[in-house]
Amino acid sequence: MYLEFFGLRAAPFRITPDTDFWFPGAQRGEILDALVYALSHGEGLIKVVGEVGSGKTMLLRMLLNRLPETVDSVYLANPTLSPDEILAALLTDLGADPAPGTSRQVMLEQLNRLLLDKHRHGRRVVVLVEEAQGMALESLEFLRLLTNLETARDKLLQIVLFGQPELDELLANPRIRQFKDRITLNLRLDPLPAETVPAYLQARLAAAGYRGPDLFNARTIQAITRFSGGLGRRINILADKTLLAAYGDQTHNLSRAHVEAAANDAELTKSTGRRKLGWVWVAAGVAAGLGLMSYLAWLGLGQPPALVQTPARVVSPARSAPALPAPVPAALPPAEALATETLAWLDQAASGTFVIQLYTAKDALDASAFVKGLATLAMPKPLRVFPAPTASGVRWMVVAGEFNQLALAEAAVASLPVALQATEPFVRSVGKIRRSLGGPTQKDPS
Repeated sequence: MYLEFFGLRAAPFRITPDTDFWFPGAQRGEILDALVYALSHGEGLIKVVGEVGSGKTMLLRMLLNRLPETVDSVYLANPTLSPDEILAALLTDLGADPAPGTSRQVMLEQLNRLLLDKHRHGRRVVVLVEEAQGMALESLEFLRLLTNLETARDKLLQIVLFGQPELDELLANPRIRQFKDRITLNLRLDPLPAETVPAYLQARLAAAGYRGPDLFNARTIQAITRFSGGLGRRINILADKTLLAAYGDQTHNLSRAHVEAAANDAELTKSTGRRKLGWVWVAAGVAAGLGLMSYLAWLGLGQPPALVQTPARVVSPARSAPALPAPVPAALPPAEALATETLAWLDQAASGTFVIQLYTAKDALDASAFVKGLATLAMPKPLRVFPAPTASGVRWMVVAGEFNQLALAEAAVASLPVALQATEPFVRSVGKIRRSLGGPTQKDPS
């Protein structure tokens, strides 16, 4: 094996989910925070969807590690269980193994008593279902009915479904339309963006004990990204086989030829197209169920910092693969181009002009990614971006619209798409913005 040759204490790219190799970039950390918060505050039914190999099982295991001590978890790995088998599994995991042949009604009563007892002692119960796209409609409907177990104020049972995109198709069946309406938090685990792959590879190597110079150069990273489509499992397979190919050549200089040999061996020689997954995650009813600041931390709009976040900001070189989006140019990303126009506009706009603040990004690249994600959403124009000093350093503000009356701006906020309504966008006046930027103080109507 190549471990000693490359100075590693463990295999860095195993495909088995090992929480020591958890990578919080590309929204993984924000999604985990959102799950922990939701389950700590009584959200009833949650759904997490991601492609095969996108990291759902790793996320599930991290969630189990992060759940508060007051939360008891039940893990259902088999999606083909019948309603009675689900009941029996819940009772067994919670320490109340039912007798063989016990009727469903008796088991339901037993579960309700058990949950009420845990609630009296300040404990919550969460059920984590893996590969939920494989569940029968009858079993899904039964899970919905289990969420009816509640006190006057609290749900006694919380459920998180982890599934492939086919789960969304399954939930579109009108026979279980009530199930879909009960989901309070919808999360999507997208493939890793191209600009995040370098940080992902570096993080895995560091967790395995590597302390040398970068093994993967720009060309090898470009090839791995193209062949993997950003899916973590495929990245791991390709990176592992690339190291093995280099070890076979007794060289520490990884080349594109090594990656191509790895791709041939893994039968990934064709560029892997990604599903076109939306950037914005819609969470029906989240604003009522989650505290605003924690929800903002999940969605990345406002403070805490932004949604599109990577541990190391590395911009990949231009690539030819049509399946992957072109990288954001390092010299002049869209946010900086917009900022030039915005600052010129702020200098001459009337103080009583109003805009809607949509987003606070930690830097220009984050702002650019957010702006790109707005392409399919209907909202006021024009869209503007500008850097502004804050208590935590310079942040990039994304604002929309241009209104000469406060009432018109507030009406526009009310008509924003649901995905942005949940983030509590707010109205700002040009006068206040100029003042925050250190410009001349003028009378401010807002």
